[in-house]
Amino acid sequence: MKFVKFGPTTLEVPAIALGIMRMNKKTPEEASELLTAAHDQGVNYIDSADIYGQGKSEEVFGRALKLSGLSRTDFHIQSKTGIVPGHRYDFSKEHILSAVDGILERMQVDYLDSLLLHRPDALMDVEEVAEAFDLLQQRGKVRFFGVSNFNPSQISLLQSAVSQRLIIDQVQFSLDHTGMIDEGIFVNRTEDEGMVRSSGLLNYCQEHHLLVQTWSPFQNSQMSASFIDNPFFPKLNRELEKLAEAHHTNKNAIAVAWILRHPAQMQVLIGTMNPKHLLDSCEGAGIKLTRQEWYDLYLAVGHDLP
Repeated sequence: MKFVKFGPTTLEVPAIALGIMRMNKKTPEEASELLTAAHDQGVNYIDSADIYGQGKSEEVFGRALKLSGLSRTDFHIQSKTGIVPGHRYDFSKEHILSAVDGILERMQVDYLDSLLLHRPDALMDVEEVAEAFDLLQQRGKVRFFGVSNFNPSQISLLQSAVSQRLIIDQVQFSLDHTGMIDEGIFVNRTEDEGMVRSSGLLNYCQEHHLLVQTWSPFQNSQMSASFIDNPFFPKLNRELEKLAEAHHTNKNAIAVAWILRHPAQMQVLIGTMNPKHLLDSCEGAGIKLTRQEWYDLYLAVGHDLP
């Protein structure tokens, strides 16, 4: 397994993490098998959120961890909070503290290795968030903190108030969701790709040493479906197949390798509940695409270069 820097710390984490959003659909026994398979592949980083399966995903994880025979310290366990489904985003001190207590109870652990604020709250009071982070750290409930789906100015605003160094920004990124790269390639151009959507987020994260975690690495932005073997993406799949044959691997692995080729040293979140599919994706961590291969895939999505 390839490892990447955990933000500005001296720690390293696997380049592939297991997302458990769909774990609510599995029995604890099935989930236990997945955790064992992930750990065997060096995937010892778990990503969750308190809204996944309305909390049931974390409950299943907690039971599965005990069944697996693996220990709490065998995994880096991360969760997210801040979304109140169908109602609001909530970064209030009260909500953050109570949410973490609920996460710990459901997952049957004493602490989280990292906690992320899930989506930007328009009513975010950074001083209130700072108080919550301080209490969580002082009480030994959270080791590290980060954000998800934040732009650079939102990260800077929060960092100006919290005493902890923000470690992570988790955002959507894949071969068919490339806005963070497009805006840099098409600077000062009139093409749609030149539209600034992330405000230079990739550059910001590299400059400030934040770990970029990428979610939905195989997802088509418009269809909410995988582009792998999708008939709407014939050119991309031909290129994926060509490179899979050249590297003696599979299409999922090539799609993962494309993300990991970026110098930002991203971490790819894989949300499959199928051990074989996880293994297929993990093969991408051992592949370094050439520059031409990387650009060939970018072009195969439908982009041109200016």
